[in-house]
This record gives sequence, C-alpha cells and structure tokens, in this order.
Amino acid sequence: MESMYGNPLAVENAAAAVDARGVVAAWSRGARLLLGYEPGEVIGRPASDLLAARLPGSAWRSLSQQEAWTGRVTLRDRDGHRVDADVRAYPLVGADDHVVWFVHAVRQETDGADLALQRRLLLYHRPAQPAVETAMRYLPADPHAGVGGDWFDVIPLSGARVALVVGDVVGHGINASATMGQLRSAMRTLADVDLPPDELLTQLDDLILEEIEEGIESAGEVGATCLYVVYDPVSRHCTLASAGHLAPAAVLPDGSVDFIPMVPGPPLGVGGLPFEATDVRLPEGSLLVLYTDGLVEAHDRDIGTGMQELLHALTVPTPSLEATCDNLITALLPECPEDDVALLVARTHALGPSHVASWDLPAAPVIVADARRRAADQLTTWGLQDIVPTTELIVSELVTNAIRHARAPIQLRLIRNTALICEVSDASSTAPHPRRARALDEGGRGLFLVGQLADRWGTRHTPTGKTIWAEQPRPLPRPRPRRLPADRTYAADHVVGPRNNQRESPTWPTGGFRPGITAAG
Repeated sequence: MESMYGNPLAVENAAAAVDARGVVAAWSRGARLLLGYEPGEVIGRPASDLLAARLPGSAWRSLSQQEAWTGRVTLRDRDGHRVDADVRAYPLVGADDHVVWFVHAVRQETDGADLALQRRLLLYHRPAQPAVETAMRYLPADPHAGVGGDWFDVIPLSGARVALVVGDVVGHGINASATMGQLRSAMRTLADVDLPPDELLTQLDDLILEEIEEGIESAGEVGATCLYVVYDPVSRHCTLASAGHLAPAAVLPDGSVDFIPMVPGPPLGVGGLPFEATDVRLPEGSLLVLYTDGLVEAHDRDIGTGMQELLHALTVPTPSLEATCDNLITALLPECPEDDVALLVARTHALGPSHVASWDLPAAPVIVADARRRAADQLTTWGLQDIVPTTELIVSELVTNAIRHARAPIQLRLIRNTALICEVSDASSTAPHPRRARALDEGGRGLFLVGQLADRWGTRHTPTGKTIWAEQPRPLPRPRPRRLPADRTYAADHVVGPRNNQRESPTWPTGGFRPGITAAG
C-alpha cells in the first residue's frame, strides 16, 4: 500500500543529517512529509531504524571510507509502509575531523506520468485551519495503465469554516485527470466567493453546460459526481449538497454510525434539476467520511452491500484518522481495485466561548465607540494587546459602514484561532465595494483602510443579509527574558549556549500531507 506521506511536491528536499555513530541529528520538513516522523520522534534514533531493507554493500564501503554514495534504498515510514527512494549521502568533515553525513532522498516515481499528474492536481498538504483534522487516500485502479478523475479537497473558508470536497469524473486516463483538474480549480474559485453548497454546485453545473453548448467539451467527457460540504466549528453546523454523489457517513462520539440523509441532485453536466442543501448539527469530535463509489462498488458486490460494509468497518475503533483510512481500504478493497478510489476522513472540532465573542449592536452612530471598547477588552482578555489598535480601527470602519449603509440587526463577532477574525453582520444583501476617495473627501476610505490593515477581507452572503469579515495574523508570543543564576557573572558581549555547552540539534530548512444526527432548522 502506498504511503500518504510521499508528497512529490515536497520530498525533493527531504534531507537529514546522520552523525558518525549512525544517529539522526537533524530532520527536515521534507523528510517529515516523506516518512511521517516529526523531528522529535526521530532525532537521536539510529538511522537504521528507518530502513526496511539492508543497505547495499557499496553503501557500506563508501560509508566506511567516508566517500559520497548514491543509490536506491528502501525506507519504512511511520505507519510501517515501504518507501523506495533514491538516496545521496555526502560526508561533511569539520575542522575537528568530526564527520556528519548529509542525506538527501527523493521518492522513486514508478507509477507513470499520468499518476504523477494526478498527484500534482490533488491536495496532499493539509491547510492550516482549526475546524477539522483530516486524513486522505487516493488509490488508482491501475497506476501503470493510467489514472482516473477521482479527487478530494480541503478548502479553508472565512469565519474559521472549512469546505470538504470529493468527486469523480467519468472515465479514466489523462483526459479524466485533466477534466478533474478543471473542475477542482473552478470549484476552488467558486468557494472563494463563499457560495452556499447548493448554489456553488449550480454555478459549477452552469459552467459545464456552457462549455458543452459552445462545443468546448462533450457531455460524455465532463460527466461527474461531486459532494460539497461546509463545516462551521462555531455553530457545529454541517451544510452539504450532492451532485449525484453518494451520501457521506458520520461516526458520532458515542460510536453510532450512519449515513447523513440528503437529497442528491443530478450529476454535473446534466442540468435541468435543482440542487438541494442539507443542514445537520454534529457533536464535537464526530467523523465525516467522504468517498467515491470505487470504495464500495465492485463487480461481485452491489453498491448497497458495499455501503453497509462501510458502516460496519467504521464501527471498529482506530487510534488515528490515518489508521481509519487504512482500515477502510483493507476492509473494503481487493488487492487490485477495479476502480479509482478517493477517500477523505475528517474529525470535527468546535470553537467555544473561549474563542468566540459576539455582540448585538443598535443601528446608532454612538455605538461605534462602545464597539471599539468591547473589542479592545476582549482582545486584552485573550492576551492579544499588541493588535488592539489595529482591531479598533477595523471594528470602527466596519460598524460605521453597517450603520450608514445597511439595516439592523447588526452584530459584531470576534473569532480567535490561527488568526484573529473580525466580522460585522447586517440585514442588507448589498455587497460593499471599495472606491477611490478624492483628496478633499471626508469619507470613502473605510474599506481601503480595512484592506491595508488586514491580511484578508471579504463578504459572504447569509440567509438574512451579509457578513463583512477581516483577518489579522495573531502576534507571536513575546519571549520571556532569561534569568541568570546569581552565582555567575556574565560579560556583556558573552553569548551563552545551553548549560551543558552542547549545541542543540538543528532542523534542516524546508524547501519542499453517537446519538443520531439531528437535522437543523
């Protein structure tokens, strides 16, 4: 079975350092992506622990003579899978004749150019977002003959939300992969506009139908199924819509397992029927399992039987999401799958009161100063005093715009996660647009100022109006000054390392992956 750690975009810079005793002394991010080990798990261990097969005799001769060596090595990743790699080892000899080996590894690509294209189109890194923890698998039916159009994606959205996607383009080979890449890019563009799942699928379907009408594509070439899911860690609501795709399974914290009931729309490229969104509320720690039909359907097993086997496999406890993926693959697939398989498993997290603060505001200009004060007090409580002045300016501009140009009710919300998110919601559906203010104009610079102060900002429409949001990076914690022992005297220009006078091991630089569900109203 192929390891998911083998990211072809990152392992080109998989590097490690091994000292003269054969112990790992440094570990790069690329090495972590290749084998799955964090630096703390592998630094200090014998490098031989990472081997799945004995080194060739030529390698031992070169190592003993402190000569550079290049060859093929079979490694073992964190999950015990074998990883074949082309390895180059270079001896670095210091002034004290101390030898450290610099080891550079590149995964062997044996699956052909088509599969390499598929891997580069798929998402193998995990984006920084707090809403869900994810694990993914892609398995081609025949990696030597070509690949198909299965795909998955994880897309961070505004308001700390995240979109989970899985889809399947009809057919196999390079054409299916190219169509998959086009659909995935179009979906990411529409997700950036922050459309609800049913509207996003409608827009995507319209784009496909336009290409068919213009003769750019044929209906047989672009037929695809797709499932689009949006999860909100603040409300714990999960909104999903399907274009002819199988319903996802959910595993709740009490161990109960079932498929989320939903109404699938037509496959993409068919047209004529609407897409319908389903909204459910999930307890924190639930598992969402998105998959393509290759996981549950085979020539000797109908799709209904396969879906029941999927539910049964999900009742088996596993120590991690990676183990859940492996368990599903082992339980449901033969050694040689008949169809391509994409699998995405996500564990939901929740952002509670310690991460979210909100206030309902009257539509009166005098409330702007009070909104600034409330935001500043909340940031002080969260220990984010460094960004209070910037946040006060953003809050002032967004609340003022809502009072002047929108309608009540108005709400201010702050969300603290990997970034600080400031949101102002109102009952107007009209989206704001920045404009160029003249030199003597007293206003018109609010959104321009927000754009300069925030890393990102935008608008999303809601059933009751709209929300304008702005994100700022959270400041790094200030380092505490080191207290020097009273019994030692230090010169002003004397730099002191660790107390044991041993240099810390460096990390090589990166260069490059159950009560029942209740329907919400």
